Amino acid sequence: MAKKKAAILGSSGMIGQRFAQMLIGHPYFEVVAYCASDRSDGKKLSEVWKLSDVEIDARLGEKAIQGTDASALARQGVEVVFSGLPSDVAGPVEDACAESGMAVFSNAASHRMEPDTPILVPEINPEHLASIEVQRKRRRNGGFVVTNANCSVTGLALGLKPLVDAYGFTEVDVATYQALSGAGYPGVPSLDIIGNVLPHIKDEEEKMAIEGKKILGTYASGGFVDSPVTIYASCARVNVMDGHLEAVFIRSKSIPTAEEISRTLSGFRAKPQKLKLPSAPERPVIVLKERNRPQPKLDSMAGTPERARGMAVTIGRIRAEKDCVRFYLLSHNTIRGGAGGSVLNAELAYKEGLI
Repeated sequence: MAKKKAAILGSSGMIGQRFAQMLIGHPYFEVVAYCASDRSDGKKLSEVWKLSDVEIDARLGEKAIQGTDASALARQGVEVVFSGLPSDVAGPVEDACAESGMAVFSNAASHRMEPDTPILVPEINPEHLASIEVQRKRRRNGGFVVTNANCSVTGLALGLKPLVDAYGFTEVDVATYQALSGAGYPGVPSLDIIGNVLPHIKDEEEKMAIEGKKILGTYASGGFVDSPVTIYASCARVNVMDGHLEAVFIRSKSIPTAEEISRTLSGFRAKPQKLKLPSAPERPVIVLKERNRPQPKLDSMAGTPERARGMAVTIGRIRAEKDCVRFYLLSHNTIRGGAGGSVLNAELAYKEGLI
């Protein structure tokens, strides 16, 4: 089957470039358009490359950036759009692409809380894709938007899903230690973060609570039903390049042993693994036994096979005492919590025959 023609929006930014990196040689999608603002129009991708941990592929570096115009993309035959646009500009552009009949997979927050738009994490809520049929009724030409979650709640939700299903937990406290790349490029001023921790990230704690309920909830009778799980978050920015580390506290009257928690997490597999989606990690949740893990420097790129590096969540220091389970959780914020999440969403939609 021929690959679907794809475009990347926000190609001059970090998430857009993660998309470019992850879509090289993809078996389902062929990128035919790299889009950005007019400031970058006509430049080569190598001239605006920002990912310090990735040496740009020579052929990719020669790709020319074009302006962001839905009509132009339609003329190029684009069927799938990967959006790395900032949330403050993403909404109208993504709408225009969807109205032109394209399937839009967005990293932005603009559409996340719409009543017919899923916040998709394929291991958690693949049934939420049914909302696309409702969305298509209000859009022309069969297009739609699928969002991924806020970067800090994505990893947390993956760690919570097997535990919520197995033990019925409903109350979660989390303290996040979030990487600099989560603030985009150029991000946090150096004099604010060197030797420092910033104990507030605008709207982050609210997003974790609200989005978490939608992600962990169900989809029935044409609408989303929120999960009873309540997330209380405290979010800080730390001087780490990539990888959001989270200290998780789950309170309940009935607590399994740490060994039971570990087995439940380690044994978790879901639809992406059964379908063998290209970017799906073989083990979506990896439990580490070392007392000093996970660490962003060592574990952010967890996941196999090679295309799924950075897509697995790592969990360590599991402790179960009295009425509380405690552990540390780590996920790569610009891969699993960013571009990689949207790529996996598109792979699932492709396999389900929606694109």
